Amino acid sequence: MPLLPTLSTFFIVLSAVLVAAGWVLIIKNRKSSHRKVMIAAAISALIFFIIYASRTIFVGNTSFGGPDDIKAFYTIFLVFHILLATVGAVFGIVTLTFAFNRKIKKHEKIGPVTSIIWFFTAITGVAVYLLLYIIYDGGKTTSMIKAILGT
Repeated sequence: MPLLPTLSTFFIVLSAVLVAAGWVLIIKNRKSSHRKVMIAAAISALIFFIIYASRTIFVGNTSFGGPDDIKAFYTIFLVFHILLATVGAVFGIVTLTFAFNRKIKKHEKIGPVTSIIWFFTAITGVAVYLLLYIIYDGGKTTSMIKAILGT
């Protein structure tokens, strides 16, 4: 198992588990615990992003190494995951901003939607990880820097 993809996947799953715990805590009206757990979820998601972005820039992304007959399905799935992750990140930032600015009614309205998007982001992220590194051998990896410099 490759270290950085495994580590980044761990942190995205951890963030989803913490979001689920935060959801349970707010249902139980444990607002202080909810706040702490959701901040931990956001930090976990941020750690994921830092690892992912650093790896993408310096090591590169791994292409799909599975059979050619499912490559198109993988690519469509990957695009769906990327769009979902982008929307989830934007929703997450907005949701956290509402909470920190004490716009609780707006936070309460958007929070469950954000959580659901984030759960699906984590699930599809794990699926991408499994397809790239566990089920099939990864394809070629090229760093963004090498691609830009043409080396």
